[in-house]
Amino acid sequence: MFTVVVPAYNEEGSIVKVLQDVAITMKNIAYDYEIIVVNDGSIDKTVERIKESDLDVRLMEHAVNKGYGASLITGIRHSLYDNIIIVDADGTYPIEAIETIIKEYKGCEMVVGSRTGEQAHIPLIRKPVKYLLRKFAEYMTGEKIPDMNSGLRIMDKKVVLRFAGLLPKGFSFTTTITIAMLTNNYAVKFIPINYYKRTGRSKIRPIRDTLNFIQLIIRTVMYFSPLKIFIPLGIVAFVGNCISLYRDILIGNIGDTTIITFMAFLIIVAIGCLVDLIDKRM
Repeated sequence: MFTVVVPAYNEEGSIVKVLQDVAITMKNIAYDYEIIVVNDGSIDKTVERIKESDLDVRLMEHAVNKGYGASLITGIRHSLYDNIIIVDADGTYPIEAIETIIKEYKGCEMVVGSRTGEQAHIPLIRKPVKYLLRKFAEYMTGEKIPDMNSGLRIMDKKVVLRFAGLLPKGFSFTTTITIAMLTNNYAVKFIPINYYKRTGRSKIRPIRDTLNFIQLIIRTVMYFSPLKIFIPLGIVAFVGNCISLYRDILIGNIGDTTIITFMAFLIIVAIGCLVDLIDKRM
């Protein structure tokens, strides 16, 4: 039994087609299901299009725009079933891929539709930044992450709600839940899917959202695996101390820089061990 959650904000041009495709796909799979659409304060005709279509969906509404992640949490909290499928309303995802991710879901807590298929249309301007963010996240988690913020995936409701307090209200929801599950050793699979050019204007703000992604990756890893942050900082402080000490030996005088870098090294190591101990006891 599955709940399909579709967050929508000003998607009048694509919402009906997406919902129709979801309904057809789920009926063909022959599982019990429900479709929840969360209208996130749209100011266009998104709601009118849904009502005119006469589709069998549960429509939930935010009076004001709260964000992509907030919409997903609303839908997930009100879902009837424990197996949650999320899909964007902009027409970029191949809805038929839902059948594939359901088949791969057995024994996992999450299956992600990774936008690495032959017809994955990722704007060229986004590729370098996405690559660097992905490599940074892979280092932080110690796991291979083909696509960390795909909007088509299936998840265990209980696991998602466990992290509900950490999940952001904006587009960073998918990145955060991916990192949170990987750093907590949940079973996550990535299945290649296609990705199409969206209908309507993108709501991504490249510079601001990129900075937010970096911040949330560090914050999430700090919460679940703090030594991934403190060990590199400690190494930097230790190397700096060794360089400063070598210079002081050459001139025959121990300077303030050497003392400061040594104290910084000790403080970083102490705080890192303390934070890691607290994390393991939670």
